[in-house]
Amino acid sequence: MERRDFLRLGVMGAFGVMMTASDLLWQVKQAKAAELPSDNNPQSLSPDAALQKLIEGNQRFVQHQPQYPDQSAARLQEVAQAQHPFATILSCADSRVPAEIVFDQGIGDIFDVRIAGNIAIPEAVGSIEYAVALLGTPLLMVLGHERCGAVTAAVQNEALLGDISTFVKAIKPAVDKVKNQSGDAVENAVVANVQYQIELLKRSHILAEQLQSSRLKIVGGRYDLDTGRVTIIT
Repeated sequence: MERRDFLRLGVMGAFGVMMTASDLLWQVKQAKAAELPSDNNPQSLSPDAALQKLIEGNQRFVQHQPQYPDQSAARLQEVAQAQHPFATILSCADSRVPAEIVFDQGIGDIFDVRIAGNIAIPEAVGSIEYAVALLGTPLLMVLGHERCGAVTAAVQNEALLGDISTFVKAIKPAVDKVKNQSGDAVENAVVANVQYQIELLKRSHILAEQLQSSRLKIVGGRYDLDTGRVTIIT
């Protein structure tokens, strides 16, 4: 055997070992995820417990210690025929704010409703009503985020192309509420918009009934793009 053939075989063998180790590491992570307790049936979680579960997941994300729960093959099969998310989140469509990642949750844990500016338009409200009334999610969070483009557009009140202007129209009432407030105009509007969209959601008869019976809790949140931390801003 020539020297170059021997070296080539050695490299291929080392690469095979690395691949095997990588596969083994992935299998260990998947096994650990599968072993994590699954308490996602909304019947087993109170609204406060559901909120705490989100907060704890976000803390893991911020500390770079994710558990990646409910992402195993077993979990995939578990929720294939039915879903029981423990939280519904109305959040911005911004690519930097994926709910499952920032709250360290998995498949079937969160019912996501994502739209620019996290606005409670009829279609979004209908989706939320479905999650709360038919799937039984005990927690609803409206999640805004730092430096939101839709909110910034509403603050600047500039002409926009196409249907992008519809987002501005939906956010403007929140901007008007804080236009005379001191501080950063966009930041003030981000918080005000979360609060305003919650007000709109509470006008839903279906959600109001769930709130009155204490089967549902609605909270607001603000996601910090720089740190990854979610702050409750109800």
